Amino acid sequence: MKKLNLAIIGQGRSGRDIHGAYLKSDTNKYFRVAAIVEEDAARRERARGEYEGCDVYKDYRDLFDRRDIDLVVNASYSEQHFAITMDLLEHGMNVVSEKPMGRNRYECETLIATAKKHGATLMVFQQSLFAPFYQKTKEVIASGLIGEVLQASISYSGFSRRWDWQTLQCKLAGVIYNTGPHPIGYALDLLGFPDDFSIPYSRLGRSEMIFGDAEDYAKILITAPGKFPVDLEFSSTNPFNDYVIKVIGTRGTFKITAGGKYVMKYIIPGENEEKTVSKTFISKPDGTPAYCSEQLISHTEEGAIEGTAFDVGSDKFYTMAYDTLVNGTPLTIRPEDIAKVVSVIEIVHAQNPIPKTID
Repeated sequence: MKKLNLAIIGQGRSGRDIHGAYLKSDTNKYFRVAAIVEEDAARRERARGEYEGCDVYKDYRDLFDRRDIDLVVNASYSEQHFAITMDLLEHGMNVVSEKPMGRNRYECETLIATAKKHGATLMVFQQSLFAPFYQKTKEVIASGLIGEVLQASISYSGFSRRWDWQTLQCKLAGVIYNTGPHPIGYALDLLGFPDDFSIPYSRLGRSEMIFGDAEDYAKILITAPGKFPVDLEFSSTNPFNDYVIKVIGTRGTFKITAGGKYVMKYIIPGENEEKTVSKTFISKPDGTPAYCSEQLISHTEEGAIEGTAFDVGSDKFYTMAYDTLVNGTPLTIRPEDIAKVVSVIEIVHAQNPIPKTID
């Protein structure tokens, strides 16, 4: 199998520690890192030693002369994603954009149209949709064990302070532009990426844990006609969080952590005695008042799923990318769907404007 040549723009936590880490691993069978673009001189020199045989550049536009590059990973700063991806697509280059792919729905749709116009492939790195814990969630829902879904809750919370560029609105940051695309992607995917989704409630806030001017708290409720609601929560001041996804169904509940630990409890139809509804009171055998009480037959399952969004998720994403570029296989994670993720972020910010205090 011939590996495709790949270039990475940016050697920060994403470009180096996520994309680079996977592409340098033995798991990667599809791509060779042929070029690195990085503005910082020290990082460029580090990259020269970390990626065997790669060329290094300060300016991404130097890639335009590289006709041997099959795919470019745009892991630049968030506010640069749209402009750089647009430039690459206009030069006919295939691109993986880090999230967010744009600051609003218009920018996303512009990128999609540009890719089609120039015969290029546009992908967005929301590999978390391939994460084992999320795939387990979808598997449980499809099995029907917990019945029909009544509500899904997604929580990305912790207890820590932050003071890097991803706390600044001028850098297109804040918790829902930075972390938000992953859980918002889960929410819309669980709903089938509907065109007619709605956000009946949202709130953004800033705690004393953040040093920039962007938000680190968010509550978002997403639903669509005929669909269950999905409740999303983000917080930097919540250490009491024992799940990432919790799904409440008509027969039971399932919850799972990002590390893959899960538990679910449910009943099976027909195993418990049918009851007759009383329009008046219920009594104990001695005639005194009673509350509904029984030894309910239920089932509890728990376990752990191996793998994370960064190893298994990255591998499945790059396998998808290779199959699309080489075999023309349709993308599983479509940019048209991810544009809806950005649309949610855009709407929530419009509903909750936060003053910019840092340029």
